[in-house]
Amino acid sequence: MNVKTALILLGLALATIFALVCVLLTRGRAPRTCQHLPQQQGDTEDGQSLVFADLTPEEMAQVVRYLQGNLGVPLVDASRAKPSDNCVASVDLQVPAKAEVLRFLDGGGTRPPREALAVLYFGNQPDPNVTEYVVGPLPAPTYHRDVTVQKYGGKVPYHRRPVTGKEYMDINALIQRELKKAPRFLTACCESDGTDLVILTTAPRGFKSGDRTTWFVLFHNVAGTGYYLSPVGLEVLVEHGDLDISRWQLRKVFYNGRYFASPGDLEQEFVAGTLEVVRLKQPQADAGLGSMKPRRPPDSPGPLQFEPKGPRYTIRDNHIIFQDWSIAFGMNPNSGPRLFDIRYRGERIVYELSLQEALALYGSNCPGGMSTRYLDGSFGIGRFAYELVRGLDCPYTATYVDRHYLAESDTPRTNQNSLCIFEHDSALPLRRHFSDSQSFYYGGLRKTTLVIRAISTLINYDYIWDFMFHGSGAVEVRVYATGYISSSFLHGRGTDFGNRVGPHTLGTMHLHHMHYKVDLDVDGQLNSLETQDMEYELIKDPWSMQNTIERPYLRRRRLEREDEAAFPLNAPMPRYLSFTSPNPNKWGHSRSYRIQVISFAGKHLPTSSSMERSVSWGRYQLAVTQRKEEEPTSSSVYNQNDPWTPTVTFADFINNETITNKDLVAWISVGFLHVPHAEDVPNTVTVGNGVGFFLRPYNYFNEDPSVDSPDSVYFSSEQDSGVCGTNPLACLSPDAACAPRLPPFHFGGFLNL
Repeated sequence: MNVKTALILLGLALATIFALVCVLLTRGRAPRTCQHLPQQQGDTEDGQSLVFADLTPEEMAQVVRYLQGNLGVPLVDASRAKPSDNCVASVDLQVPAKAEVLRFLDGGGTRPPREALAVLYFGNQPDPNVTEYVVGPLPAPTYHRDVTVQKYGGKVPYHRRPVTGKEYMDINALIQRELKKAPRFLTACCESDGTDLVILTTAPRGFKSGDRTTWFVLFHNVAGTGYYLSPVGLEVLVEHGDLDISRWQLRKVFYNGRYFASPGDLEQEFVAGTLEVVRLKQPQADAGLGSMKPRRPPDSPGPLQFEPKGPRYTIRDNHIIFQDWSIAFGMNPNSGPRLFDIRYRGERIVYELSLQEALALYGSNCPGGMSTRYLDGSFGIGRFAYELVRGLDCPYTATYVDRHYLAESDTPRTNQNSLCIFEHDSALPLRRHFSDSQSFYYGGLRKTTLVIRAISTLINYDYIWDFMFHGSGAVEVRVYATGYISSSFLHGRGTDFGNRVGPHTLGTMHLHHMHYKVDLDVDGQLNSLETQDMEYELIKDPWSMQNTIERPYLRRRRLEREDEAAFPLNAPMPRYLSFTSPNPNKWGHSRSYRIQVISFAGKHLPTSSSMERSVSWGRYQLAVTQRKEEEPTSSSVYNQNDPWTPTVTFADFINNETITNKDLVAWISVGFLHVPHAEDVPNTVTVGNGVGFFLRPYNYFNEDPSVDSPDSVYFSSEQDSGVCGTNPLACLSPDAACAPRLPPFHFGGFLNL
């Protein structure tokens, strides 16, 4: 036998020995598998949730084509339309009436017709106005009906329409022409010819109904960084209400604490040497206040969350199933995220949970800052919910969903990956107990939550909208504010209105208030409102009558009327407030869901203000009213530009009607006062800037429903907690080997701008 043959035989022998060792080492072990779990099957797999589904791009396009062919008037694409044109401003889902939907969902009735709500601006008419049409049935429309008077009690005046992108472009062109009248001043103050300055709108636009006069604040435009922190001290007032753009005028100029009739007057004072000028250098991108570029190279990656056997939730169209939860989701292009038909264990808890409005109200000693009361719904909370960054805005392995909208264009647009859904391990027990008395054991359950998230960028601010669903049957709603602060040029007593955060930058104080609609259906549509709180009573000690004791007791109250159920902002509110069913649980208590508000809102606008009624929802931290189909929203996109005669006035919803055994809606305000400080540069952080509310079961069940969770852990002192069959936590080691193959990172969020 030669050497070559011997080496071959030796190699075969070694391979055989290695294989035998592997067999012996793995004998008795269950084969490890990383197979994904089967998809959960929901109870609405026949597509019932589609009754709430947002319009598809094809449906939007069909509506536009129908309107173009059936209104009998010329329609210009809104992206090019002048104020004197007719155009389709927006198309969205017309949500069917609740009674129709429930007949379909619960009573076996026919599916409601699918319809769209189209908003049109009619500028090319003797009586310019805004008109709303319901168009249907989709996907092939054959009818339209004008619902404007039905909804608002009359026509919507044309001046109330939101400002379009085309209108802003025309305003900017006017400002640029006017700035050319002050060339030497601009060179001295800003090292600029005006073309590299950017304008920021304020709102509302004037002092009375019919006004369309807006202050615009000018900033240095620094590429790749936030211009909001670089004001140059110059602000201009533009009157742009005329249908003829050539008649628009620049009415006033503000600079460094002084007002001028025009840029020409400003230039004259500068040339005469009577104007105090603060000479600013052009900020550099990397050295500017607003730069977000990393200052250190990447370090080792942080923790990564993943599902070893795939997601434990299922998404089909607009419907999510997660453990005992069932949710239909969508996005209104104006008011933002909206959820419908939220069920737990097959029982509807909430019919509608939707964001209504977001208010940002500023203070400053500059005209732009002091007059700003942004109503973000008029800008488009849902429309400007852009693509989410995988691995930062949401977990890398989250499910990302596209949202579609049609606004200011005849062509539908898509915000790809703009809504994310994921299961989140909060690294906190949902419940636990370690027993060190009598018997020794440990029992607990991890707090894992389904999260539905969108993030809206509304000019400078980014709002994170979270809707969370817990294993205990609770719903949590949270909003976080981040992004850039808005600022004014620091002059005079500017620090009465905020803090200095840069050489000439005043971080201006402001408040953020958000409003939500919560249509709870607790064990049926007919609910009442009950409050509970604690009091002390002084009693004689029953076992020692010569002594006394302060005994706490529970004070229960059933609220009968809407006026009783309207709780003013920042006033004391009962600690327990619940929607109750007439039906009891096993222990004889009304099945209920409790509303728990987490907020530290600023002060509401005084009711003496001429524009307060447009935001009158902000008077109340919580108001409960009878649900009415004619009161679908607490605000309107038309309130921003005419807050003096609001199209929708929430305060009128509260008219002391009975709220006993009725279909009720909870309207919830949350918010916070923000006084910007040095640490808000470059961005406001989310830490401490989150508010929201809980909907928590209160005697709705007979026990905590999470006891049925398969994630529960229990082991005693007599058991081996390291055995996988005894303790599921002992199974994590092999599961950890099932790390997923992450998809390549991709971001297309800049493509749709």
